[in-house]
Amino acid sequence: MKVHHITPILNVSDLEKSFAWFALWGWEKCWDWRREPGGPATFGAVGCGQVQIFMCRDGQGGRGRDGGIGDGGPGVWMSVWVDDVDAVYAVCQAAGVEVAMPPTDEPWGVREMHVRHPDGHIFRVGKGTEEHESNGR
Repeated sequence: MKVHHITPILNVSDLEKSFAWFALWGWEKCWDWRREPGGPATFGAVGCGQVQIFMCRDGQGGRGRDGGIGDGGPGVWMSVWVDDVDAVYAVCQAAGVEVAMPPTDEPWGVREMHVRHPDGHIFRVGKGTEEHESNGR
């Protein structure tokens, strides 16, 4: 088997608000789908570079607003690998995106921060540290 890519699908409560939330930290709306012409969008995607995340309103997975960091909530956790964690942090701070954990140098060789989607999904925004990257990872 050869996997070409994976596209995660998030369960969201409001697709338009999710498009707006992702735009705050640099993602773009790619498309949306409506069951009925003129009806509300029920499925869509955001993208950044070559990466897309699909979103489904009230379906396909759980949400984590009642859960979250460290308490076993049902929200999705995703790692987003970037060139500069601190630059993303500055964008999120300026835009009012909820930062659940500021940039931190972790012992496993990654500088990362966490941002929380309004439905409780957590995005681990990270970059390997120089020492970690020089060891081939």
